Amino acid sequence: MNTNDTIDFFDELDNDEQTDKVLNAGKRPPRNTGKHPKKLSMSDRKFVHQQDDSRSNFKFTYKAARFEEWWLLDSLGSFYEHKWIADVLKRVKGGKEASVYQCQPGAEVDASFVAAKVYRPRSLRNLKNDAEYRVGRIDLGEDGNALVKKAEVHAIAKRTSYGEELRHQSWIAHEFKTMEALYMAGVDVPKPYAMEKNAILMEFVGDIGTAAPSLNSVALDLDEATALYERTVRNIDIMLTHNRIHGDLSAYNILYWEGDIKLIDFPQVVLPESNPSSWMIFQRDVTRVCQYFSTQGVACNAKELAADLWTSHGHKIFKEVDPKFLDPEKPEDRRAWEKQK
Repeated sequence: MNTNDTIDFFDELDNDEQTDKVLNAGKRPPRNTGKHPKKLSMSDRKFVHQQDDSRSNFKFTYKAARFEEWWLLDSLGSFYEHKWIADVLKRVKGGKEASVYQCQPGAEVDASFVAAKVYRPRSLRNLKNDAEYRVGRIDLGEDGNALVKKAEVHAIAKRTSYGEELRHQSWIAHEFKTMEALYMAGVDVPKPYAMEKNAILMEFVGDIGTAAPSLNSVALDLDEATALYERTVRNIDIMLTHNRIHGDLSAYNILYWEGDIKLIDFPQVVLPESNPSSWMIFQRDVTRVCQYFSTQGVACNAKELAADLWTSHGHKIFKEVDPKFLDPEKPEDRRAWEKQK
């Protein structure tokens, strides 16, 4: 199976439920495209089996489908080799962009359990909608350092296949480096342990039988809701202090466990001082948080809260104007453009 065939194969596995359909020919098509599932030849099946050659000692409890098993071995094998994890126990969350697995820690981690966030193959992900978040951010490599080589910068700008791989890696690296910085700053985020090219290892929130639910699925009494609202606002404030906006914050991205919270999912983190859409994105985050806590009986004004937090950190509030409505010959229009660049 060559590279192009592999990518086509991945495309047929666009979600976990389709895996068995592809590997067991004769069942209905994975998508409503009119095409029938590809029958894998013996050589193709051998290709899938052989992908774990370098991780041959890594056997896990979780019963994964064939493709998923290969992807876990490839994505988590390095964690196993470096004794960050000893076993994959179960999948606790599935998604189009990434899935999260509860893992037994290895000798290098002092914890009851750890969580591995494994991103799906780049060919199965859609990065078309990430442009507004990437503005003002430096692209990072798999080591977490800035990409500075001309060939890498050029590839990303030209959106070549290699450049898309680099963008995918940068997306993951920004999440890990953000979690590191915010954890050290005292933000309520899961403790980050390690990063590989396609996965992040972090603190597991929950116990052996249950993963912490997202806050949106939890009903709180007023006293607890008020306390958690104030704690969430404190987290947002600390993030601003450290020049970070979550970018997609809501009750769906806050975990609740035993009266405490953890903020998760940071790949789209925004830098307020270098992104012209930062005020709009920040307002959206605060509004979504207030929407949830309002349903729990907490009195909060999202517009006032966002403005107070934003200006308290020295940021100015201004209304963005579409460039097509600005006249480059007018000084006031040029000033407006400079402010929102």
